[in-house]
Order: sequence, then structure tokens, then C-alpha cells
Amino acid sequence: MEAPRTTPSATLVSRTVGIDAPAFGSAFDALPRPRTTWSAPDDAVVVGGGAAVTLTASGPDRFAGIRTAAESLFASGDVHAGTEAARPRLFGGFAFHEGGCAGDPWSAFPEARFVLPRVQVTLADNGAWLTVNAVGPDATATAVEERLRREHDRLSGIEATPRPPRPGIRDSHRTTSRAAWRETVAAAVDRIRGGDLEKVVLAQALAADLAADFPRAATLERLAEKYPDCHRYCFEPDDADAVFFGATPERLVSLRGRTVETDALAGTTGRGETPAEDEWLAEELLDDPKNVHEHDLVAETIREQLAPYAASISAGDRRVRRLATVQHLHTPITAELNADRHVLELVEALHPTPAVGGLPPDRALETIHDTEPFDRGWYAAPVGWIDAAGNGAFAVAIRSAVAERRRATLFAGVGLVADSDPDREWDEVQLKYRPILDELEADD
Repeated sequence: MEAPRTTPSATLVSRTVGIDAPAFGSAFDALPRPRTTWSAPDDAVVVGGGAAVTLTASGPDRFAGIRTAAESLFASGDVHAGTEAARPRLFGGFAFHEGGCAGDPWSAFPEARFVLPRVQVTLADNGAWLTVNAVGPDATATAVEERLRREHDRLSGIEATPRPPRPGIRDSHRTTSRAAWRETVAAAVDRIRGGDLEKVVLAQALAADLAADFPRAATLERLAEKYPDCHRYCFEPDDADAVFFGATPERLVSLRGRTVETDALAGTTGRGETPAEDEWLAEELLDDPKNVHEHDLVAETIREQLAPYAASISAGDRRVRRLATVQHLHTPITAELNADRHVLELVEALHPTPAVGGLPPDRALETIHDTEPFDRGWYAAPVGWIDAAGNGAFAVAIRSAVAERRRATLFAGVGLVADSDPDREWDEVQLKYRPILDELEADD
């Protein structure tokens, strides 16, 4: 495991002050790189810039390595947060599997990386807040408070700027041809019917050459407007012109105290062109044996994964969750823990869910590794935040892409079971590209 880039003796100093809410895009553009953003339906919008500290880890112990380093960091805190939403939090994510960041476009992304922003703007229900964090032997309250005054003066004066248009796509290239996809799906289905697998999730990648520079802030704003009920995220690695971003409907886990919330999200259909067609598609999804079977495998496995940690587990009714371009089967799951836990214990226990991996997990991961002609990197992996109490929230990083100045690589996958049809699964992948493709294709 790579040693985290901090030490137990480092001192964390954090100060927060209220601020007139700046426009999201203006705040994003004004903050130094590497920038981080996070937003969820039940969470504040956070825009972070710079890194007061960066934690990285690799290998099979990367979850434990980040947890240990985070606990050491937060144990030394001198924190005046002003409001709970603006308290110091580490934001970041993990690779889908060990060694998963070896190839393009992932070379700038460690297998685990979390950042405590140096400057952070938090847009919460109770107002907007500016936070400055510092870590290290030279971090003092006086220095942080002076930096806070300077940043307050600077950010209070910024104005909203015109939103640039979508960049447009000059050319695109798929890593998997349709013919190769049919062969791959047929082989996986044969293994499932033969009893070697119950389910496996296979993904594709789509590389797009852009006609203009990728507009980071504008794209994030558009995703927020179109997908307000999704988890939205953006992570820039150190010293690289890249960004991993997306708007995912899938929560992996959130922990507050001993209360856990998670979701089973599997089974997909499109949206109708009319309300009546929309409703018909939703009813068809609820009654479709293939999608219901796939969904129930995910829900049952999540309950089994939580069981060793839980005093009680309850699941809501299976329902249809509608998004702008697709509809999913969705079952909310809650649990009360049997002891105090760190959120990363649960992240490690739940990742990967069968919604992005498969069953049995080890055989499904072997199939993914042997079959997919690209590295998943952080795609379909946990991204989110950790706080000093060990609470946190993590999403599954689907509906996502890595973008550089003139290039973007998109990812999308589907769950295969015994009665999966290669052509229907191909069409589902194309639906799942749409949230990101819609923000890259040129405006009419």
C-alpha cells in the first residue's frame, strides 16, 4: 500500500464564515486546482479548491489505509465550522479494483485518493459558507483566519459569467464493436446458464474527440439542472489536465451515527415520448421477469452484505425511479448498526454491489477483468466523503466520464442474467451514455 500523504502529527486548523452565495460556476472557476465538487439530494453543494492535504493509497488495503490516515488527520483538529454542512470533510474515491488505474485515461488517478480542500464554498439550506483549511506544523489559527478574510473578500466580489455552449463532438470511437459485444454477451450468458455465474455486469467505453474545449463548470451546472435527484461529483487529480465527473442515481451507502441508508438500483428501460407511454414502460419494467430477477439479486445481496454489521435491516417496496433519459427499478434499504462503525468499513463491505459487479463476486470480477478491453478506473466505484466522526456518504460512480481539454471517455454497463439478449443490452448501454453525451453534443 502506498503511504498516505500526511502524518499523524499533522495539525488540522479549519475556520468558516458566512458568505453571500456565489454562482456555482463562478465559484468553481475562481478556486485553485485541484477542484472537487459534491452534491446529493440530501446533502449540501460543496465546491472545493486546492488541497490542504491529500491522502492516497493503493492495493487491496486501500480502504483501510485511507481510513487510518483520515482518523489520524481528524484527531488533531482545531475546527470552528460555523455550521455542520461546512465542517471539514475529505472528498474522493477509489478504483473499481486493484490495478484498475493502469491505462488511459486513468494514469493521473491513484487507486484511492481523498482531498481536504484548502478553500471550500458550501451551499446549504441554512445559507452559504466559506471554509479555509490548513494542515501541518505551520498551520495556525492566525494564518487561517487571515486567509479566510482574503478569500472572503475575493469570492464575495465575483459575478456570474455567461455559460459557454456545449463543446460538440468531432469524432468518437468505441472500445467494443457490436459484433464483439454479441460474442461477449453470448459467452457470459452461457456461463450463467451453466451455473458458473448468476449475474455479471459488463461495460463499454466511448472515446469522444471534442470540437471545443470542455467547459467544466458549465457541464456540472447543466447536470445539476437536469438531474437534481442524483449524486453529482467532480474530481480533478493533482498536476493533470483531467477531471472525473458524473451524475449517478445510485447511492452506495450513507452513514450518520448508526443509521445506514443504501439502495438497490438495477433493471432499466427508457423514457416514453408521452406520459401514457412513460407509464406503460414503467409498468412493463415492473412486470419484466429478466429485470425483476436482476433487481432482486442486487437487493438480496446488499441485505446479506449488511447483515454482519446490522442490528436490523428493512427494505421498502420495489418501485420505478424516473430520470431524464431512463427508468430504473429501485428498492430503498435502511439498517441500524449493531455497533459504531466507520463509513469506509461499510463501503468496503458493499463494493462492488451486484449492480456493477455480479455474482458470485469473485467470478464476476474475474470475468470483468478478462473480458473488458479497457480499465474501469474509478468508473462504477465508490466516490464520496468522510468526516471526523466516521460518518459519510458514497455513491456508485456510474453515468460518468473522464474529460480532458478536447477529449472525453464515457463509460456505461449492463447487468447480464440467463435470459439477457445481446442487442437489447447494447441498446441499454446507449441509453446510459445519454446523460453525459447530451452535455457534450453541440447545442442546436
